Amino acid sequence: MDSPIGPLGIALDNGTVIGVRFGAPPGWAGGEQTVHPVLDELAGYFAGTVTDFVVPVEMRGGSDFERAVWGEIARIPYGEMRTYGAIATALGDPGAARAVGTACNHNPVPVIVPCHRVVGAGGKLVGFGGGLPRKRQLLELEARVALERAWS
Repeated sequence: MDSPIGPLGIALDNGTVIGVRFGAPPGWAGGEQTVHPVLDELAGYFAGTVTDFVVPVEMRGGSDFERAVWGEIARIPYGEMRTYGAIATALGDPGAARAVGTACNHNPVPVIVPCHRVVGAGGKLVGFGGGLPRKRQLLELEARVALERAWS
């Protein structure tokens, strides 16, 4: 699908989202090729009307640690951020901030499982598989929408 952050490839298996890829080339197909509610949810996300995804998602692969990181990331509320160190601490290993970054990079469904909400110490914008400009766009979108909702 086209999006404000460039083309996104969506991989499906029996109606379940199993992958999101940044900059997917034209014609890339990751599984089923069909109309799917994830397209509407992603369009709504980029329009600022969807803040929580409800489509079925399956996180395939990953080590136990990576799966634990993805679970923590999935709990970060819309419009908020956590540091790599805070996630490492939440998982019981305060020294594992770099490993958290690696797990974020291996997230099979970015945007839906919002690894863009994970930032460096002091809120520094670092690391993102889709590139820092995309990360900034996603964080700015969520900040704008969160402020608009708070003030309305």
